[in-house]
Order: sequence, then C-alpha cells, then structure tokens
Amino acid sequence: MEIEKTNRMNALFEFYATLLTEKQMNYMELYYADDFSLGEIAEEYQVSRQAVYDNIKRTEKIIEEYERKLHLFSDYIVREEQLDKLAQYVTEHYPKDEVLAEAITGLQDLDE
Repeated sequence: MEIEKTNRMNALFEFYATLLTEKQMNYMELYYADDFSLGEIAEEYQVSRQAVYDNIKRTEKIIEEYERKLHLFSDYIVREEQLDKLAQYVTEHYPKDEVLAEAITGLQDLDE
C-alpha cells in the first residue's frame, strides 16, 4: 500500500469518520490507522476477506466523494498554509507586536 494513499485516507478519515457507519469506521481505522491486514480484519469480524476488501473500497469512494463535495480537508490545508505565511510575515515585520502574535497563536490553537 502506498504511503501517500494511506496518509490521505487517514487525514480524510479524521474529517469524515462521523459520517460513516460503525462498521465502515471500524474497518477503515483497523486497516489504515492500525495497519491490520484484510485477513486480520476478516478474522476479527468473522467475515470473508473479500467482504472486508469490498467494504473498504466502497468506504474510500464515499470518503473521497465527501471531500469532493465538502472540501473540509483541502480547505484545512489551505488555511494552514495561509496561517503559516501570516505568522512568518508578522514575525519578520512586527516582532514586538504582542496583539498580532497573540491573535495568530489563537488561530493556530483552533485546529489543535
């Protein structure tokens, strides 16, 4: 499994997990976050390996569709990039402005 896809699925899962069924959440978490194999998940839930595979593939498509429509993850990335630029600018040009520094810290803390 390629690392980029795993990282993307984990990130998307963080945003959209609550929109999934309990079974979808469990399979995705075990497969992507906990690195279980399809066989291990199948054994855990007493279903076929193919059933787990099908569920995970369907869930991946569902999550990607949520992102296509809602843009929560991509908007988060853009906000983080802009906030980093702003923080760097303030640090370089207004290093003694405590109000600006405090406002940026407050914004950064929102996503944590």
